[in-house]
Amino acid sequence: MSRPSRTLAILDLFTQQRPIWTIDDITTALGYTRPTAYRYIKQLLVAGLLQKTGAGKYALGARFIQIDYQIRQSDPVLLASIPIMSALAKALDINVLLSEMFGYQVINVHHVGGPEDNLPFPHSRGRPRPLFRGAAPKIMLAYMPRASLVRLYEERAVEIDANGMGGTWTEFRKYLSAIRRDKFYFSVGEVEPDVAAAAVPVFNDENEAVAALSLVGTTREFEAVGKDKARSSLTVAAKQIQVELVSVLARLPHRHAELA
Repeated sequence: MSRPSRTLAILDLFTQQRPIWTIDDITTALGYTRPTAYRYIKQLLVAGLLQKTGAGKYALGARFIQIDYQIRQSDPVLLASIPIMSALAKALDINVLLSEMFGYQVINVHHVGGPEDNLPFPHSRGRPRPLFRGAAPKIMLAYMPRASLVRLYEERAVEIDANGMGGTWTEFRKYLSAIRRDKFYFSVGEVEPDVAAAAVPVFNDENEAVAALSLVGTTREFEAVGKDKARSSLTVAAKQIQVELVSVLARLPHRHAELA
């Protein structure tokens, strides 16, 4: 593991279930020597990514709040999506979500359609999604590079099989290939009972899937919309986002500093 990776591994320890870590717990969890752990922690403190909360105790730092603000103001996919998501939520009277993926994590980045606490289950910004359940995660998996999918299957084959996505690599690949061909996935009760979701991929100008656009609501709310209308509306909205993304990228500052 590279030095930056070893430093960032400390940040991965902090969760909602365990937001405070001591130096001793960090060294035990990661197998670092105490001097090494102190050196990495000092770097994270200086960067604002960690804060000291007591003697030898640490929590995530305020720099993350600054970064989140910057993302809200400048993320091209988010800026292109928000107006279109708002129009879609108003037209269908249902929750609209935008999800993105990094590594093997799918997270929600925006929600339109009412207060987040009125959703059938938690969808707050930054909240991780179950990777093998629900419409948005399966859309994102369907467009993951083959090499990444191979590694994922090797690491989590039992979980993949338990979620009905295939008992072998070939079955798993065929399952996701079918979703990719359809460019649409509809789920009912995969995450919570009586909750349905429909999702499509959002592409950039190079036809790379950069996000999943989804509708989420109770099964009764989906009955009012209809599966076919959900699919056609999402497909149109995703295409609009792809077109708008080009305009957003053209407007955002992107000049590189001149080299001396």
